[in-house]
Amino acid sequence: MSTSTSTSTKPKLGLLGLMAGGYEPIFGGITARQSAYARELVAAVSDTVDLVFDEPAVDRKSTERIVKGFNQRDDLDGILMVLLTYHQGAWAVRALQENNLPLALAVVQPDQQIGTDWDELRLTVNQGIHGAQDNANAIVRLGLKCQFFVGNRLEPEFATFVTDFAKAAQTRRFLRNLRVGVIGRMQGMNDILTDEMAFFKKIGPELCHESLGAVYRFIEKVTPQEIEASMARDHKTFLVDAKLTKERHSEATRMYLGFQKFLQARGFGAFTAQFDYFAEDGRFPQLPLMAASHLMAEGYGYAAEGDMICASMVAAGHIITSGGGNFTEMYTIDYAANSIIFCHAGEGNWATCRKDQKPKLIDRFLGEGGLDNPPTPIFTPEYGRATLTSLVSLNGDRFRLVVAKGEILKKTDMVNCEMPYFFFTPDSGVRPCITEWLKNGGTHHEVINLGDCAPRWKMLCEMLDIEYVEV
Repeated sequence: MSTSTSTSTKPKLGLLGLMAGGYEPIFGGITARQSAYARELVAAVSDTVDLVFDEPAVDRKSTERIVKGFNQRDDLDGILMVLLTYHQGAWAVRALQENNLPLALAVVQPDQQIGTDWDELRLTVNQGIHGAQDNANAIVRLGLKCQFFVGNRLEPEFATFVTDFAKAAQTRRFLRNLRVGVIGRMQGMNDILTDEMAFFKKIGPELCHESLGAVYRFIEKVTPQEIEASMARDHKTFLVDAKLTKERHSEATRMYLGFQKFLQARGFGAFTAQFDYFAEDGRFPQLPLMAASHLMAEGYGYAAEGDMICASMVAAGHIITSGGGNFTEMYTIDYAANSIIFCHAGEGNWATCRKDQKPKLIDRFLGEGGLDNPPTPIFTPEYGRATLTSLVSLNGDRFRLVVAKGEILKKTDMVNCEMPYFFFTPDSGVRPCITEWLKNGGTHHEVINLGDCAPRWKMLCEMLDIEYVEV
């Protein structure tokens, strides 16, 4: 399988280490000493984030040069600022005015305990607090968005903060480069509508309206050898329904590979299609449910019914948790179990399937669309902590991200449910969660991510200057 996006690529930040060059004549070797400390910070987060550090910024000129260099690179997601000693805030003003990368300021220090034998040098190299205050004041007075952290660099919270910031910044950069293929839209569906130019300007993705004819040309180019190889992969990955004929499986595979070629050729990282178009076109025997599921598992964004907003956010969900985004929809409340069942017509990112079960690929009757049985992947995602999100288009360039944290339950006993599904219990409780969801305009298509990634979504919202609401 090919992958649409670098969902497993580590985010990369520029490390802006700030200090005052005037200390070098007083404490010979302090610049080299603090540069070595900065490289310890680089190593501390290297499992999840690449930090780029060459030299400290020791005055206004070097601060502006280093920040300009970060902005001229095409591989950086953001800038992490740390104080290596005191550094005057005014030295950073012009550099930050001309900076276009997300900012974070971490107040950390070499030593975590003050010794009774400390001398002036030891105090100087650990005096980052007032330098941070000076520079943070400059950031605030400039009206810039910035993420702040204060803590012990040797404890897990530091690496967690840097990782969360880096993944949010990586997602922002991804969205600004994302192209979404849009094939039709369900008429009358209100909450998928948006001002496309406002969406492009504020959120980032370019929305490209395409036709099924363009997709079909790529479907025609799929070879029998490609189909056989992909079907063999399916038999290794899934428990394949004995009732699923080779003809139906082959046709679904042909559509999947055709869509894949179409997305690759057009440079799309996400797509959405209105299901009625397939029957009306006349050339498609099935709906592409398996295609959508396979492509989500590869890292593409997807949403049904022409929902370009949710398709973009599923793609973003892959980046923000390294491949864990999933398209879904609330169906029914179980008041006795204080949970909600989520599912859709048959599309789902089966790469998130719980580890103790193998996903199924079934032969399945589907009334929607009026076409032949579409092979459908059936699974439930890994149970445990999860984060549900919905991007709401309000009016003009006003957007809101509605977020609910909670638990995906172990429940997998829906014997007649022929769709990927899961049960979710919000932390706030079903009734309060749904009530606030409605009050905030939460949409009926959602993104579910495994784990608690709400801090990353919140940071992303601040970077995009959109409202963040937890319900």
